Amino acid sequence: MAWYWPALGGAAIGIAAGIVLLAQGRVMGISGMLAAIPGWAPGNDRVAAALFLTASVIAAGLTHPLLHRPALDLASGWPTLIVGGLLVGYGTRLGAGCTSGHGVCGLSRLSPRSLWATCVFMLTAAATVYMMRHGLERLR
Repeated sequence: MAWYWPALGGAAIGIAAGIVLLAQGRVMGISGMLAAIPGWAPGNDRVAAALFLTASVIAAGLTHPLLHRPALDLASGWPTLIVGGLLVGYGTRLGAGCTSGHGVCGLSRLSPRSLWATCVFMLTAAATVYMMRHGLERLR
């Protein structure tokens, strides 16, 4: 992968976060936007959230062929992925935000709550990877 793709992706996320902050006065987070669509996150514009998420999916679909990435090789089955996704969604609602909200927007605003949340995300991810590679492999 060329060096500029992550830089362009980071710039696009930063620009989108700035636009959402200027236009709505809110911190951009994917979990908050997902919760806004069915009305689970009061105060968020449902139409704007739906348009943002739709545009995000379309942009990902359009840029994926440009990256020449290899096909996905899923180590787990769909039931595991679905349960994992639901647990992540539940955790982001408990933590009042996800990695994009806390990690990108919260840290750039020097929010102590986002610093703690991001530390918890990263430590949990590291522990999960360690368990999957070293702990659960021994049980097989």
